[in-house]
Amino acid sequence: MKVAYMLGALDQGGTETLLLDTLRQIKTKAFPCILVHRKPGTLFTAFEQTGVPVKHQPIRHLFDVGYLVRLRRLYQIEDIQLVHAHLPLDAFLAYWACLGTGIKIVLTIHGYDFGYSLFALSLVRFIITRTDLNLYVSKHLKNYYVQAYSLVTRQEKQQIAYNGIDFSKLDKPDNMVIRQELGIPLKGLLLGSVGNFVRGRDQLTICRLLAELQKRQLDVHLIFVGARSKSAPSYYDQCVSFCRTHNLQERVHFLGSRTDVPAILPQLDAFVYASDHDTFGIAVVEAMAVGLPVFVNDWAVMQEITENGKRAILYKTKDIESLVVEFLHFVQEQTVYKEQAAHNAVWARSTFSIQQHVQVLQEQYRKLLKLYV
Repeated sequence: MKVAYMLGALDQGGTETLLLDTLRQIKTKAFPCILVHRKPGTLFTAFEQTGVPVKHQPIRHLFDVGYLVRLRRLYQIEDIQLVHAHLPLDAFLAYWACLGTGIKIVLTIHGYDFGYSLFALSLVRFIITRTDLNLYVSKHLKNYYVQAYSLVTRQEKQQIAYNGIDFSKLDKPDNMVIRQELGIPLKGLLLGSVGNFVRGRDQLTICRLLAELQKRQLDVHLIFVGARSKSAPSYYDQCVSFCRTHNLQERVHFLGSRTDVPAILPQLDAFVYASDHDTFGIAVVEAMAVGLPVFVNDWAVMQEITENGKRAILYKTKDIESLVVEFLHFVQEQTVYKEQAAHNAVWARSTFSIQQHVQVLQEQYRKLLKLYV
């Protein structure tokens, strides 16, 4: 079995990081593969360092039909049996390049189709019924697509492959002390949240939590790790404006993008997250994996990845009173919450590891290829 993975650009992002970690794991013990990408990117060197052959196949112009010919030739030269795309466009291109070759097409769907153009929606509708297998990063996401694209009669081709995380990244020693860096006193609680300020996130609810805690004269500081979106800056600006209006400037810290999140997480007392429509929640899983008490809203996928609140503290979505009540329970029983968080860390690391992800991929690939033998 030889697999060709397909990506658009090799830039920093959740999908790219997942595939990068997957290739590192595959190279050590799994099966031969190559990576095919259309555009360069900041992670090009990192992908090369995995040891997996990286093939640049650019689309030269809008009507570059020759791209399909070149892609087909590459697959045949490399003796590819299965193509795994991570974007509908790449699955669409692979479909036409592989037509008549017997090469199987797998597509991982990482997000909803919210905000898609009519062209993008048409492309998804075309390819999602023509792939040999569609993988989804959560059951909730799968259910959405099954209903939205009438896939009920094709259930056997719709499967779950939870995102995998390389937890070894969280265990590397680092001497950085975040309280010292930000001038935060050693006393008092330090909360944190990780995620860019973009559509789908709800950091404003977390700001409101801090305002309510300040009213109750609780000694709490809050760290936001995440970038301000260039295309939708209002999500970030609204939070900053709220904090200024409520005199929270000395209590809230907007750090922007950071590369040392694994060093920051263990220094927190608790992790708080709010989402409008995440499809998985990598930040939530990483927080659980380091043994933090995690507060997250009861969005369907968050219920899924926390075993309906068994592994984290769920509060009602956009309900600040619900979040405050849950947090005050934590303040009163911190030892109990932290002991439970330590057990949750063991569960998270076994359930959502990159090793588990690769194992699921292997099982799905072999099952798919066996069907056509």
